[in-house]
Amino acid sequence: MVNWEEKVLAGQDMLIDDLKQLVSIPSVLDEEAATEEAPFGPEPKRALAWMLEEGRKAGFTVKNVDNMAGHIEMGDGDELVGILCHVDVVPAGSGWTHGPFEGVVKDGKLFGRGAIDDKGPTIAAWHAMKMIKQSGVPLNKRVRLIIGADEESGFRCVKRYFEKEEMPTIGFAPDADFPIINAEKGIASLSFQLKTQLTDGQLLAFQSGNRTNMVPDLAEAVIGIGISEIKDQFETFMDTHNYGYSIVGNETETTFSVNGKSAHAMEPDNGVNAAVVLATFLNRIFEEGQSKDFTQFIVDAFGNETRGSYLGLAFNDHISGDTTLNAGIVTFSPEQGGQVEVSMRYSVTYPFEEKIETCLERLKDSPFELTVKGNSKPHHVDANDPFIKTLQEIYKTYTGEEAELLSIGGGTYARVLDKGVAFGMLFPGREDVAHQADEYVYIEDLLKATAIYAEAISRLASKEEEGEKE
Repeated sequence: MVNWEEKVLAGQDMLIDDLKQLVSIPSVLDEEAATEEAPFGPEPKRALAWMLEEGRKAGFTVKNVDNMAGHIEMGDGDELVGILCHVDVVPAGSGWTHGPFEGVVKDGKLFGRGAIDDKGPTIAAWHAMKMIKQSGVPLNKRVRLIIGADEESGFRCVKRYFEKEEMPTIGFAPDADFPIINAEKGIASLSFQLKTQLTDGQLLAFQSGNRTNMVPDLAEAVIGIGISEIKDQFETFMDTHNYGYSIVGNETETTFSVNGKSAHAMEPDNGVNAAVVLATFLNRIFEEGQSKDFTQFIVDAFGNETRGSYLGLAFNDHISGDTTLNAGIVTFSPEQGGQVEVSMRYSVTYPFEEKIETCLERLKDSPFELTVKGNSKPHHVDANDPFIKTLQEIYKTYTGEEAELLSIGGGTYARVLDKGVAFGMLFPGREDVAHQADEYVYIEDLLKATAIYAEAISRLASKEEEGEKE
C-alpha cells in the first residue's frame, strides 16, 4: 500500500507553487470580453489552458472542449472515473488584506480568490493523479480530471462538455464539504407575476436583489404618499429592525431604503430578506388596490416562513430535509407590473409536478400567476452503494472520523453525473470562506485532501468495487 501522505509531503513545495500560479490568474467571467474563442472571457480561458498545459507537460492525455471545459486523463479500460473541478472564480470584491490574486502564504494558510473554491481542490486532485502515475499504480479504469470554466455562472461549461464527451461511470467533485455529500436538492426558478400592469398610484417603484441564489440585503421603494404622513410610522416600525434604513421625500412622494442580511438561497433563514421587511411596512399603509396586492402577496408567501406553506409547495424528506424558497429578486414598476423571482431548493423525493399544480390552483383566484422558468432535478446516490462505502472507508482511514453523509441545497458538478458525489475539500469545523474577502485554504488541509484523493482515485480505478461483480 502506497503511503500517500509521505508522497504529498515530499512534493508539497511544488503543489503550493502550482496553486499560487493558478490563483494568480484572475479567472472571473467577463461577458463583455467574451468571444467565440474565449466564451467566458480571456481569463477563464487562460486558467483552463494553464491546467491543460500542465497535463500535457506531465505526459497525460489532454483535450480542450471549445475553451469551455477540458480534461486530463490517465489509465486504460472501458470504465471511467471522473473528478470534476472548476478554475473560474467569483469576482474578488473589496476588503482584502492580501492581494486576491497573489497567492500569499501566511500563518499556515494560502490566501487568494479560489483558494478553497475551487482552485485549491483542483490542484489537490491534479497532484493526486500525478502521484499515482509516478508511483506506477496499476489501473484497470481510466481516470479523467474534468475541468470547467463556468461553474460559478451557470454550468455552461459542463453542459457543453457532456454534449461531446462520455459520462463517467462514477465520479466526485472536490468542491464542497467533507465527508461526503450524496444528496443535492433540486433547484427550480419560479417567477410570480401580478396579472395586471395597471397601477393605483400608491407604489411607484420597488427594487430588491439581483440574484435569486442570494437573500437580498437591500430593498428600495418609491410611493405616491407624502413623507409627512408616514415618516414617524416608518421609523417606529424600523426601530424593531436591527439593520440600516433611510427615508426621504416631499409632500407627494417618499423614497425608502432598507437593509437586510445576505445569505445563500439554500437556507434563507440564515439571512434577513430586505424586500420582505420593506413590503411588510408598505402593506400596513397601503389601501386596497394593486399596490397592496403586491405587498400582501410578499407578506403572505414569504413574510413568516421560507418553506412554501402558503403556496402549497412545502415538503420534507429524511434524505435532504426541507424544501426552501428564497425571494431573491423583487421588482415593481407601472410599466412592468410586479414580479417576485424565487429560487426553490426542493427535497430529493419532491413530487414536483403535483406541487406545482397545487400552487397554480391556490393562485387561480389571486392577483398573481406562476411561471416555472427553469428546473434542475435533485441528485442522490444511495447510502448503501459500494461507491459510497469505499469513500467512507477512505475518509475514516485518513481522518479517524466517521464519514457521515450530507445533503445540501446548493449545487455542485456532482449533480451532472449519473453517479457522483461531492467529496471535500472543506473539512468539518473549518470556516467556509468561499466567495469572501481573504478567502484561504489551510496548507495542512490541502496536503491531507491530496492524500485522500490519491487513495480514492487508486481505489476506485484499480479494482472492482464490492457489489459490482456478477
